[in-house]
Amino acid sequence: MIYKDFSLEVLKKIKLALDEAKRFSARPVAAFDADGTLWDTDLGEAFFDYLIESKKVVLPDEPWTHYKNLKKQDHRIAYLWLAQICKDLKLETVQGWADQCIAELKPPIFEAQKNLIDLFKDSGVQIFIVTASIKWAVEPGARLLGLTNENVIGIETAVENGIITDLQKGPITYRQGKVEALLEKTNGQIPFYCSGNSEGDQELLASSSSLAMAVSACRRDDSLFKSENHLLKLATSKGWLTHRFVEDDN
Repeated sequence: MIYKDFSLEVLKKIKLALDEAKRFSARPVAAFDADGTLWDTDLGEAFFDYLIESKKVVLPDEPWTHYKNLKKQDHRIAYLWLAQICKDLKLETVQGWADQCIAELKPPIFEAQKNLIDLFKDSGVQIFIVTASIKWAVEPGARLLGLTNENVIGIETAVENGIITDLQKGPITYRQGKVEALLEKTNGQIPFYCSGNSEGDQELLASSSSLAMAVSACRRDDSLFKSENHLLKLATSKGWLTHRFVEDDN
């Protein structure tokens, strides 16, 4: 799959916003959603599949049905549960499984986003990936972009003496929770730039002090298309940047 690069006009606007942000802070903040924004897959759900197929953890019968039913109740409950299923395991072990999952999956990276992250890194920007997936599943993806585990803010449970518990740690990084968790990490410093792909990212994009970009790559027959299209329409109404990584169907 070939993904479209950002237009020169969009890149110019981003660079102007970056220059302006650096006038006020030596280390401006930029925040990106993960799945569907930085790569064309869902690392959180891919890791869930990996755990199911490899029988690494104890799960209910029909685990995907159980997860989807939790989502119908409340997305936050479902996303937290994906971390809680790793209870009583060593964090180091789970992170190793996530590495194996990524190595097998070989997620398709949006090169335009990687290039933008490289630009931000070279300019001294603090970059954070704020995801509703579990943090441990997304950390290997961050490293593919030249970032570290510390750059990832996601769903996690408390770890005691290296062992994962089922106790929620920090805000649930979904919708407004993404903003809350980001500001906790930056000690209240507002991002100058935010990017996301679904309606669950709209509060994150709205938190930007300067520029926000809604991106998408889903086709019309994809289950996430409606959510991505919702954000694109919202972005247009608010004057945010928009970008389609793929050519639209005729």
